[in-house]
Amino acid sequence: MPASFKDMPTTNRRRFGALTASAALLAFGLGAPAPAAAEDYVWSMVTNAAGLGDQGFNDLAKLGVEASAEKLGGETLVIQSANQSQFVPNLQQAVDSGSTVTTGVGFGIRDALTQVAIANPDAKFTLIDAVAVDADKKPLANVASVTFREHEAAFLAGIAAAMTTKGTRVGFIGGMETPPVVRFLSGYEAGLHYVNPDIEVSVAFVGSFTEPAKAKELALGIYDLGADLIMDVAGGGGRGIFDAAKGMGDGYWVIGVDTCKGQFAPDNFLTSAVKDVAGAVVLENTKAAEATFAGGAVSLGLKEGAVGLCQDNIDTLSPEIMAKVEAATASILDGSMTVPSTEEELKTFTAGN
Repeated sequence: MPASFKDMPTTNRRRFGALTASAALLAFGLGAPAPAAAEDYVWSMVTNAAGLGDQGFNDLAKLGVEASAEKLGGETLVIQSANQSQFVPNLQQAVDSGSTVTTGVGFGIRDALTQVAIANPDAKFTLIDAVAVDADKKPLANVASVTFREHEAAFLAGIAAAMTTKGTRVGFIGGMETPPVVRFLSGYEAGLHYVNPDIEVSVAFVGSFTEPAKAKELALGIYDLGADLIMDVAGGGGRGIFDAAKGMGDGYWVIGVDTCKGQFAPDNFLTSAVKDVAGAVVLENTKAAEATFAGGAVSLGLKEGAVGLCQDNIDTLSPEIMAKVEAATASILDGSMTVPSTEEELKTFTAGN
């Protein structure tokens, strides 16, 4: 399994095994016949402007590309983008290099990947965190557009936050108001109010995913308002939020996203709402190797075992928190509770909906 797979809750890890079983079988020679020799595969990815080292989905996508080569054979090609103007040429470079599947990372790369995918209809792509559509708003058949139900993991993180904070104000800092960030925010607020309807949330946006200094300034401002906990959805800029918490000292918390991020502030890290981007990359690459790649919109969440809470420090969460988290997880999985993914859905959310 990809390295990020360990971040999933134990029960979800078993569920996600169903998604990645075909990759494991193929690795041992038991999968469907491949359309080309394994040594000819080129598993490529193009980063967004945050680049590698973001401790987020760029790094996770790279893990997925590397795991694909290990399991399926072939080589990897990772192309970094310094800014948005490089998206189209970098994606085209991957196609021209004979890429078997090219993974584009992040909502911001959507338009560029859509343009390149339409210009290269025989090429295959995976788009993380957005949906590539044609002029009729239909998902492109040569793009696996993978989105995550981040709001489900954020809901569980919100429960942990509400049961940890000593007051009635917490914070949320996003990079930009993109659909994935909005899903995180909606689920987080719903989880908070599932436990305590009186909690207030101070929300701020950095304006990018690459400015830790500005994120730190915003975090300090929210802490000064009386919050003792902030959820970080600021991408690479989120390190500034962890720095702010460290500077504030004991009793000030940060919740991360995408990956476990306790290394940035071990004494201030509560949990992360993680998502298995690496597993999704392996899944779509495996489909290409097995000649079952179908493209279109793909949604992954708790049911698929693709999102959950960080497992690195799960034992530090109290039995009371875990009991509430497990009860909520069961309600989401059995369909008795639907977590809101937008501000409009949040307004009408009730725990028993």
